[in-house]
Amino acid sequence: MIRVVLPVHLRTLAQSGKEVRVEVAEPVTQRGVLDAVERDYPMLVGTIRDRETGRRRPLVRFFACEEDLSNDPPDTPLPERVVRGEEPFMVVGAMAGG
Repeated sequence: MIRVVLPVHLRTLAQSGKEVRVEVAEPVTQRGVLDAVERDYPMLVGTIRDRETGRRRPLVRFFACEEDLSNDPPDTPLPERVVRGEEPFMVVGAMAGG
């Protein structure tokens, strides 16, 4: 099981706690994790990724193991600590403005 931490506004939509757990087939990638989140929490479809292009929304960032994974290709394998469930994959709402 992959641990996924969601920002508050997505937790509210998903009616979940801070962290959700999803089953992801190997290799575990951003795309696989986000597909599983959208499969298990269909109300989140289109909130993290654009429905048409599948690209990350502009004010959404991804982190794992203290690394910003937001600009990594979606099929890059996630760190082993995430795969083993030791660290979560974090979806973070970025801040904008000044």
